[in-house]
Parts: sequence; structure tokens; C-alpha cells
Amino acid sequence: MKKIVVLAILLLGVFTLSVQAQTTLKIITYDSFYISDVVIAQFEAENEVIVEILRVADAGVMVNESILTAGNPLGDVMYGVDNTFLSRALNNEIFIPYESPALADVPEEFQLDGEQFRVTPVQYGDVCLNFDTALFTSETAPQSLADLADPRFEGQLVVQNPASSSPGLAFLLATIAVFGEEGDYTYLDFWSDLKDNDVLAVSGWSEAYYGEFTVAGGNRPIVVSYATSPLAEVFYGELDPENPPTGAIVADEMCFRQIEFIGILAGTPNEELAQKFIDFALSAPFQEDIPLNMWVLPVNSTAELPELYADYATTPENPLTLDYDLIEENREAWLQAWSETVLR
Repeated sequence: MKKIVVLAILLLGVFTLSVQAQTTLKIITYDSFYISDVVIAQFEAENEVIVEILRVADAGVMVNESILTAGNPLGDVMYGVDNTFLSRALNNEIFIPYESPALADVPEEFQLDGEQFRVTPVQYGDVCLNFDTALFTSETAPQSLADLADPRFEGQLVVQNPASSSPGLAFLLATIAVFGEEGDYTYLDFWSDLKDNDVLAVSGWSEAYYGEFTVAGGNRPIVVSYATSPLAEVFYGELDPENPPTGAIVADEMCFRQIEFIGILAGTPNEELAQKFIDFALSAPFQEDIPLNMWVLPVNSTAELPELYADYATTPENPLTLDYDLIEENREAWLQAWSETVLR
């Protein structure tokens, strides 16, 4: 009996040491990130690792915090930096290059970092105006960005601060793409008119959508969100997809294409595991889990879309975009000019 007890103690000690020695891979991301537990568990089992998700307020905050901790990162991988904030992240050299073999199934239009592979595209969506269908129809909702400055929509729009929110910045870039910086009526003229029309600017997407949007109990029936947001309302509310509580204005010169990336943070002690996670993030199990959890689209061209998307999702034929180099060159000036126009 004594030998059995001793053996049990030894086995328990070995098990405890094994658990203690198991590596933790930390993923830094924004607060609305979610992938099914079963998908994360698959990666953990295949690699004998614990995945820890570290959420921060929004993509802008996430990038800023990672710049402040460059070389000694709070995590191993950053998930969700998008093309509107990408220049800030790359200019501060916070990523380790990695070319995933899974990129073979990702169209080149999403691979914005050329041949350097400091970041890897993982998902994309279109930032569009959403409206409360109890108060508007697709015909009475704004039909153009210019309509938002019309007195009919006074006090009805909530946007996100582009300095701290990626959809907020995407919307600002949409206004620049439509109105430009020069001429008789510029993007700053438009924002000045929005301010006169009582636009509300809040820090991030969650505050805008879940705090101020009328569908969530707020007072603003028009919000900057995504083309796929109405599908999320239908899915979670178990509602008739033919009569969703929200609508998206998916039209030319109304939506900005947002591409999100994943990257390995410089200074991580788990570079090899981080590479495996990027490969996994581009695999079918992960990519096909994205649409019904984060309500954007997978970049892997072989990923199958869920039935709700296949039947009801709409994407703009010609989404607004701006050249990456142009964003990189002017981003800070645009943000400063926006702040002086809208917040002061």
C-alpha cells in the first residue's frame, strides 16, 4: 500500500509539472473578437498549448498599447489590426515577418503588405451605415453620405472617433474618398455640416452600436457599422431574415472596405507557436467560424459561407478604398483636422 501511495504522489507530481510547463499563447485583440471555444480547443489540443485572449477596447487602442510595449509585448500575436491603422503598426516595427503557406488560398487583393509579410490578412468587411427599420425604410434612409447633413436627419447619426476606432476611421476615409480635400466642398466641409446637424461621436463601435443606437435602447437611429450587422441581429434574435430590425445601406460611395490582419509581435518568446496560430487562423475550421461570430467575411477563398450569408448577405460592388500609401502619408493630418472640426 505504501508503494502505491508513493507512486501516486510521483505521478501527480509529474502531471503537475506537465501542466505548469504547458505554454500559454497570448492573443491581443479588440473587445468584439470571438471564435468558438471548440475551434480554439482544436488548436490547443493539436499544439499542447493554452490560448489566452487579451481584449482591449478597440483596434486603435490595441495598436497604441502595442507600440508602447514594443519589444516587450503583452502578448504573442495581435489579431485585428486593419488597413486603416496598419501604417501606424508597421511604421513602429512591432511585428515579426512570417509568410504562411496558407496564403496560397487568399486573394492578392487582401495582401497589402506586399512581399514583407509582417502581417497576414484574416478577414474583411464593409463599413456602412446601419439604420433602425422601425423608423426608416431602405427608401427613406439616407441614400448618400451627403444626405446625412440634411436637416431631415438632424440628431440621428452616431459615429465612432476615428482616432480610437477602426470603423470610425474607415468612415472618415469614406468621406475623404467621396468629397476629397480640395474643391468647393471638401470632406471637412461635410463634417462641419454634420456637426451642425448634431452628429454624435463616441469612442468605439460597442459604445455606438450598443449604447447609442435605437435598436439597442439608445436615441440615434443611424449608426456606422458593417454591411453584415443586420444578419447578426437576425441570428441572435432568432428573427425572420426577411424582416430584420436593422438595415444596411450597401451602395457605391457609401461603404468602405476594411481588411483585418494578424501578426506576430516582436519580442514574443513563442514565435514558432505564433506562426502555427496564423496558419490555423487561415484554415477552414477557423475561417468558417468567423461569419457567425464576428460578422465579417473570411479571406480564404475556399471557406464555405453559412446559409444565412449565402441567402441574405450583400456586399457593395465597388466599395470605397484609399491607397495604402495615401493613408500612411496623411492619416495623422486627417485625424487632427477631423478632431479640430468635430470635437472643438
